[in-house]
This record gives sequence, structure tokens and C-alpha cells, in this order.
Amino acid sequence: MRINNRIQLKRITLLVLLLLIGYLIYFLWGAFPVISGYSAKMTCSCVFAAGRDLNSVKAEELGRFPLNLAKISVNKEDSSVNASVLGFAVQKAAYRQGLGCTLITGISEKEWRSKTFHLPPSPITNNDSIPWPLGDLLPDSFPRGIDTANLGNAIRFAFEENDADKPIRTRAVVVLYDGQLVGEQYSPGFDRNSLLYSWSMAKSIWGALTGIMVRDGRLDISMPAAVPEWRSASDGREKITVENLLTHTTGLNVEEDYTKATTVTNMLYREPDMGAYAATQPLKYPPGSVFYYCSANSNILSRLIRQNLGDNVYHAFPATKLFHKVGMFSAILEPDASGTYVASSYMLATARDYARFGLLYLNNGKWNGEQLLPENWIKKSLTPTPVAQLGEYGYHMRLNAGNPKDTSKRMFPSLPPDMFYAYGYEGEYIIGIPSKKLVIVRLGQTAGYNFDLQKFVKGIMASIHN
Repeated sequence: MRINNRIQLKRITLLVLLLLIGYLIYFLWGAFPVISGYSAKMTCSCVFAAGRDLNSVKAEELGRFPLNLAKISVNKEDSSVNASVLGFAVQKAAYRQGLGCTLITGISEKEWRSKTFHLPPSPITNNDSIPWPLGDLLPDSFPRGIDTANLGNAIRFAFEENDADKPIRTRAVVVLYDGQLVGEQYSPGFDRNSLLYSWSMAKSIWGALTGIMVRDGRLDISMPAAVPEWRSASDGREKITVENLLTHTTGLNVEEDYTKATTVTNMLYREPDMGAYAATQPLKYPPGSVFYYCSANSNILSRLIRQNLGDNVYHAFPATKLFHKVGMFSAILEPDASGTYVASSYMLATARDYARFGLLYLNNGKWNGEQLLPENWIKKSLTPTPVAQLGEYGYHMRLNAGNPKDTSKRMFPSLPPDMFYAYGYEGEYIIGIPSKKLVIVRLGQTAGYNFDLQKFVKGIMASIHN
């Protein structure tokens, strides 16, 4: 009897082991293209667009499991990167001047390279001779009311590494007070000319570009979005408005999880037309009823703007209507394989240029006397969407407003409720605090929420006596 029990136990143990191995293979097989796609795309952008050293990219961006499973091959002749995992799921990304890098997936490389783009040249070649904020020529004196010693300490705090197992890797900090650049610091290997990744801060850029579309009469945010896949739908998607896209209240059945193969990782690393893929997702909730932050909405919005403007205008639109107006001459938006800008995630710029964008919002959308955004756009953008439980989101901009019934319940309780911010998942921030006349940019490569944003911002606020 005991022998039979032992045999039975061994069979059960073997079955469980086989199931675990099968699940692991299934999980990794689904994750392999995501790992190789991310690795190829990130390496390409860091090496060819940002001019980074390959070894530092491997150690930092690709240094943790499972990204360190990827094998990287850099081809300097055609500015491309190949990545694979255990010899499988080979993915390629390639660089083009003015467009950064694109993951060539779901399309032949010949077809991808045959695409043409209409990009405007930069109207300025030497920013150092042009006064801030349009250029980089800074005044000799600071505004009154700044404790420069305390400000320096607050900035240095952002670069302190106290846990080797949880590096924060701050790469840049820029502080503006009353429109003037009053603080700036970079980690070794980076400077004011370094192009740094935005991740989801790009969403806020597209919030502003949507405002310009509204100003020009090209979009009505209250009307159903003219998404081709939704026009003939009868499942509720036909009711999704542009405002729903801006506020992440579309109700689409998507998953924003970067730790496994999900809607967002498949979209970013396996699909040639991200906006089209996102538009095919079914509804989970009635439009407008639930706030769920997801990158799919931003890429649908970018594709919608492309279809509205046409390719002859679309690719130049961000530069001519926004970047060149406010001096963001370094900014690069990266497209997917179909040629649509990846509004959810892919943008590079200098820390100063990100600060200029924050200043535009602090100045109510006006720059050098020109109203670039509709006069009420900033107010609407910084008004919490009603179904966001913590008052944490407006028009593609994160907020610190708090719960309408209890404003103490907010994302950052010790920071001002009028604080707005663009945020990227590796700890990238563009922060605006109108009541303090502050714009703060912090850029890095930080896993999770290891960076103590509240302590950092409170230190900067304590050094400004306005």
C-alpha cells in the first residue's frame, strides 16, 4: 500500500513539475518577442539617437532580468540593432535622422525604408546666442527670494545613491523659478545637450498637440472620435469621444502591465501600427464611466491626428506648431513601423527642452505673446476628470488635486494640490506648481517608484521664498 502511495505521489509531483515547466515555457515564449523588441528599440535609441555608450546601455537599461537575456548586435553601417533571446524572436530596430529609432516589426525592411517623411529643418542653429527661454543664453543674475545653498542641496539630493540594489540613476535636474532657469545638474556622462527618454511624458506632449488641433478647428473633443474601426461599430466604441481618449475614459478592455506580455507590451513591441491595434480592442466599460490609464488611448489619438492632417502635414506638425515655437529644438518623436508617432512613449529631448514644455503650461499656453494653446485649454487640462478617484488626471496630464470629497487623499499628500506633472515610468518628471511659480524636471532610469519625489520637491520649494 505504501509503495502504491509513493508511486502516486511521484506521478503527481512529476505532473506538477511538467505543468510548471510548460507554464514557464509558455510565459517566456510569449515574452521573448517583447524582450527582444524592447532591447533592440531601446539600444537603438540610446546609441544612435542619444549617442550613448553601448556598454552603459547594457548595464543600465538592459541590466536586469529578463532583459539581460537578450543578445544585442549593433550595426553602425546602417544604424540598426538586432536583438534575440536564446536565438529566438529576432527583432530589429533602425535609426533615421530626425525620427529616432523604429522597431521594424510586421513589415518588410524594404517597405519600411521606402517610406518618406516631410520634416522641417530647425530654424535656429546656435541656441547659445539667443536669450532664455527660446534659447540657452542665461541672465547673469538670479531672481530674488532664492536660497541658492538650499536649492543646491535639494538638487544634489536627487543624485544621492543610498541603496546599491535599488539605484535611482538620476541623470538630469532642471529648476525654473518665475520662468528663469535657477538650478541645473547632470550625472557623469550627461549634460545639457544630452537627449533623454520621456516614456509616458510623451502623452502630455500629445495632450498639447491635441489642443492645437482644437484651436485650429481640426478636432472637436466632445464629438465621437473618427476612428475607422469605430465608425460602423455598434458595441459602444462608436460613442468614444476625443475627450475620452484624452482622459483615459474610453472603457477599452486593455491591460497596462509591463511585467509580462499584455496589450501594452504587444502593442509597443510586436505591432507595426500601434494605433490600429489599439483601436481593435473591445469595450470593457461604457465610455466615460471608468478612468483607466492606458497607452492605447494615446496611440489611437496620434493615429487620429495623422488621418486628420494627412502625411504631408502630420510628421512636421509637432515641430512647426509646438517645438520650434517654444525653443524645443532637440525634441525627437519616434514613429512606429507604419509611420505614426508613438504618442504613448517614444520621445527624446534635452532636460531644458522638457522644462520649456512645463513653462508653456505654467504660462497658460502662451509663449512670447502668442497663444499657442486655446485660452481655456490649460484650465481644462488641469481639471480632474470626474471618474478619477484621486483627482489624478486631466487632459493627458497628471494632477495632484486629490479626491473631490477629501482633497487630503491625493497622489502626493505633502505637495501642493495645484501641482501638475507629466510622468514616465522610469521616474521622468516635468512638474509645474503654479502657486510657487516653479517648473521642475527630473530625468533618470529608476525602477518603480524608488525615487522620493515628495522629499525632492519639498526641498526645492523650501529654497524658494516667493
